[in-house]
This record gives sequence, structure tokens and C-alpha cells, in this order.
Amino acid sequence: MKAVVVRQYGGPEQLELTDVEIPTLGPGEALVEVHAAGVNYIDTYHRTGLYPADPPFTPGMEGAGVVTAVGSGVTEVSGGERVVWAMTRGSYGQYALVPAWRLIRLPDEVSFELGAAAILQGMTAHYLTHSTYPLRPGDTALVHAAAGGTGLLLVQMAKMRGARVFGTTSTPEKAALAREAGCDEVILYTQDDFAAAVKRLTGGRGVDVVYDSVGAATFDKSLDSLRPRGMMVSFGNASGPVPPFSPLVLSQKGSLFLTRPTLAHYAATREELLERGQDVLGWVASGRLAVRIHKIYPLAEAAQAHRDLESRKTTGKLLLRP
Repeated sequence: MKAVVVRQYGGPEQLELTDVEIPTLGPGEALVEVHAAGVNYIDTYHRTGLYPADPPFTPGMEGAGVVTAVGSGVTEVSGGERVVWAMTRGSYGQYALVPAWRLIRLPDEVSFELGAAAILQGMTAHYLTHSTYPLRPGDTALVHAAAGGTGLLLVQMAKMRGARVFGTTSTPEKAALAREAGCDEVILYTQDDFAAAVKRLTGGRGVDVVYDSVGAATFDKSLDSLRPRGMMVSFGNASGPVPPFSPLVLSQKGSLFLTRPTLAHYAATREELLERGQDVLGWVASGRLAVRIHKIYPLAEAAQAHRDLESRKTTGKLLLRP
């Protein structure tokens, strides 16, 4: 089978399309023919070694496809079923081996492309808005990269929860997409100090929560955007990891709360995984949650997909089609 392999850490040029053996099925596992694979920032972290991944490996933390075989003891899915998955590396190939408990049935109304585009970022937006800081009607939230794949879903879910949502984007074109998703106010961080703008828009109070996937470039001003005892949710490193700092900073800026969550801890059981995944896919199927696909690349262009993602010039989701 064809698959993308990373043999050593580095830039996008390390993504090599090659022939590999179809993975060997083990107990509790399912072999899935991949129809679409999502491209996410975590894939770039694995490629560079920011998140250790032990080369050689095939990247890709989410996908959609059809189960072709199951190992012993598998009861969650059967051969021939349409499924999606997240949090298991290896989707940049024609086949992927996935722990069966992490597979979620894909509704007939949802295409493979939409399923792959929605599942990882959708479940991320779900746990952020429902669990990490459970938004309530009237809460205020700042969402960075509001026109990105996760950002657009996060804005929509925050609005479902009744929050007033502020978003940051880099261009007027991205701002229009963020407003279409439901942002009440959009701040162009390339033209305005977003922390000052947030304080101005909230009458000097600050927001209840900041959802920050950008990292180093926005961290300090994200803290400045919060109300006293507000929650800073740092869940990504698009601009690089946040440098070490003293916890006293949180006290000085208003007895703030800080968390660095990850999806694996919010979908650690089959029950929690299904709750989040089925919510997301159900909303996509009904049209309540809009998923924007920026571009679909052939597997051979995985390196270009990474370049485009890291340029921060894309909006919505990037996919690979094996």
C-alpha cells in the first residue's frame, strides 16, 4: 500500500510517499481503508519532533473510511461499516490500523470528507466549550484563529452554548468567515492590539475565557484579555510553544486559571468518546454545525498541505485523499 512516512524529524520535505506493508491486524484492532485523512497542527508537531513520535512513522491523527477487517475480541464495529476516528496516528496512507474502541460510526448523511474534516477538531471544540470551561448563556469568550479549522467549529459551539464570542483573525477575508460562523466581534490582530480591543469591547472587564491555539505569539496578551479569575485555555502551539514563566504572573494578572488540555484526556473512555463524536457528527448531519473544507490534496502532496497549514494562510480544514 501507499503511505506517507517520516524517517527523521524536520520540515515538510520529510514527508515521503512510499510503498509499505499493510499493517498486521491484532486483537482489539480494526483495519480501515482510508477514504479521507485530516491534516492537523499536531501532525506538524510529530513531524518536527516537538511531540516525540519515534521515526520512522506514518503521520495523521484522524480519518474516515470503511472497516475491511477486525481482530479478535472486537465488538464495537464490523467489516463494511463506514467509520471515523481520531487520536490514533497513521491515517496518511491507504489503510490504517485503529483500536476498535476509538472508531465511531459515520452517519450515512455525512460524507467521508466531512467526517474526516469534523471529527478531531469537532471533538476538540466540544470538550473545550462543554468541559474545560463549560460555557453558559451570557459568558464571554475570546477565540484565536477564529477562521481556522478548529476556530470555526469552536465559534459555532460557543454560540450554541449562548456565549458572546470575540474572534481574532489576520485578514478581512478571514474576519468575514468568522462572523459567518457566529462571532459577535472580530478583531484583526494585524491591525489592532487584541487585548486592548477586548477590554474596550467588554467595558474594561475582560472575557471569562480565552481559547488559545496559537501559543507563544498570543499568550501574554491572552492573559491580559481575561477578567479577574478568568480561565486561560492554551490548547495549541501554532506559533511555537509558550516559554516557561512564573506562576506568580497568574496572580499579578487577576488570580487567573490556566490549563493546557488535550483531547485524549477528554475522550479517555468509549462512553465519553461516543458522546462527543456522536454530538459532532449529528450536528454535521443535521446542518447545525457547518464544516468548511479549504482544500483536498492527493497523498503525494502531503508536504504541500503541511506548508500551507504552517503558513497560516488557510481557512477551514485541509484533507488528504489516498
